[in-house]
Amino acid sequence: MIIPENMESLAELVKAPGRRVFFFTAGWCGDCNFIKPKMPEIEAENPEFEFVEVDRDQFMDVAVEWGIMGIPSFVVLDNGKEKARLVNKLRKTKEEVNTFLASAK
Repeated sequence: MIIPENMESLAELVKAPGRRVFFFTAGWCGDCNFIKPKMPEIEAENPEFEFVEVDRDQFMDVAVEWGIMGIPSFVVLDNGKEKARLVNKLRKTKEEVNTFLASAK
């Protein structure tokens, strides 16, 4: 999981070629903390994607611009273009995330 330190590094990840899953989260978010321990397994089961953890509070401007109203949320970019999104405020299971990612392949 890549964790960008600043807006410049996040912008580079958004623009760079490749397939990335942007995982919007926050430390205080109970539903985020529910799925977070499963993220290494999700990453291992979806090796065609590079995963980027985006702290919604640190990157609030990006969350607003991307329409991230609830967390945890996932946005898939393919070569800088949005391909799929799972954006809502509901708790997500490993199975739900994997099903979503399978549909985004």
